[in-house]
Parts: sequence; structure tokens; C-alpha cells
Amino acid sequence: MRTDQIVILLGSAPNAVQIRDWQRPAGCVIVAINNAWRLRDDWDVHIAPDDFPADRLPPHPGADQRRIGSGDYVPANNDYGGVVYAGGTMAFSAGYWVLSALRPSAMIIVGCDMIYPATGQTHFYGTGTPDPLRVDPTLRSLEAKSARLMLHAAQQGCACLRAPDGNSRLVCPAIALSALSAALPAPINVDAPAFEDAKRREAEAGYVVRSGRYWTEAASFKAEVVDAIDQAWLHALRASGAAP
Repeated sequence: MRTDQIVILLGSAPNAVQIRDWQRPAGCVIVAINNAWRLRDDWDVHIAPDDFPADRLPPHPGADQRRIGSGDYVPANNDYGGVVYAGGTMAFSAGYWVLSALRPSAMIIVGCDMIYPATGQTHFYGTGTPDPLRVDPTLRSLEAKSARLMLHAAQQGCACLRAPDGNSRLVCPAIALSALSAALPAPINVDAPAFEDAKRREAEAGYVVRSGRYWTEAASFKAEVVDAIDQAWLHALRASGAAP
């Protein structure tokens, strides 16, 4: 069942610093990915992969704060078709966990734009490893993976939005954090035939790794198949009235 919660999905891009002085509305949930918990003390959920360095974890979570690992987000990704199709980044994995566990009415993605300049600052804390630029069969098109998340969110009544500062590989509409106390845009109207066609293509490919450790089977994935699925999701977004 959908709730009326607004979820901030917080990453570590340089523009994530806008969250520091933001006046948080009542009922808003902050889900911090990896190092993003450092931006505010009042985060609600910290989500990170199992190999996230222990010395970078929040040292003293409060009684109302919780940490989420692969035992939670991998099953959530599987519920939405599998991590290979969802995209092997923590931003997308966290997004599907939010949809599964929190069932919000809106999810606003802040600091997960996946733009990595060749020089200069890549993260709010300086420089870091840009996972989406690694050789990875799940990441043929970040735009398509973003479209997929947006469409799955809309299917359950959740608007998927992003903070507007800077360039972004995310295709969801932008909204200023200052606007979250007003009426938010409604989710897009999903074109059901196009949405089901993209899901059918995924099912036919069968690239599902229940453990989430998709890299152990990556040699069996065909790039052209992943590309065709990505194009199906982009088509579904356009058919739903949203341009990537």
C-alpha cells in the first residue's frame, strides 16, 4: 500500500551539499547512500553494499536510525525484476528498496546524477571512485535504468523526481527542495503495453541472479540483449508522455 511519505534518496555528488541547510518537512524520510550520511545528522536510513569500508559507516546511529545492507536491497531488486536490469549502482538499488519497503508517494533523488568530470571534485567530500563508469554489463544506459526506476515508481503511485542543480544522467523531472512543502507533481501515466513489453523482454532474457552477485555470471550476458531492453524502457517512457 502506498503511503504519503516523501523520501529523499541522498547521494554524494557535489550538489548534495544543498541538503545541509534544508528545512525538512514533517513526515519526510532521508535515505543516505554510502558516505551521504555525513551531510546531515538526522538521516533515517543508511544503505550501503556489504564491502563498504567499516571506518566510513555511521559510528553511532540513533535509536530511530537503521542501516540497510544487501540482505534487504537485493531481495527488493529481485522483486522488481533483478539487479541486472535495475542497474548495478547503489542509487538504483536503493531506489528499488525504497519502493519496496517504504512505498512512498514521492521519491526525490539528490546528489545521484552520475556525472563525473575528468578533473576536479567528483563528490561532496572531494574525489571518489565513479562506479557507473566501470566496465559493467548492467550499465549500458544510465538513462534507461533511470527510466525503468521512474516507470516502476509510477506504477505504484510514486512520483520519481530529482534535485535540479547541475547536469544529470537521470531522466526524471527536476524539482527544487524548497518546493517539497507544496503540492508535488503526480506520477506519470504509464503506458501499460510499452511497460509490459519491456518487462517481457527482461523475462525472456532471463538475466536474473538471485544472490545479487551478477558479476559472477556477467560473461553470459549479451550486450545487444541488454541494449534492446534498455531501448524498450526508453520507449516505454516516451510512450508514457515523458521524454528522456
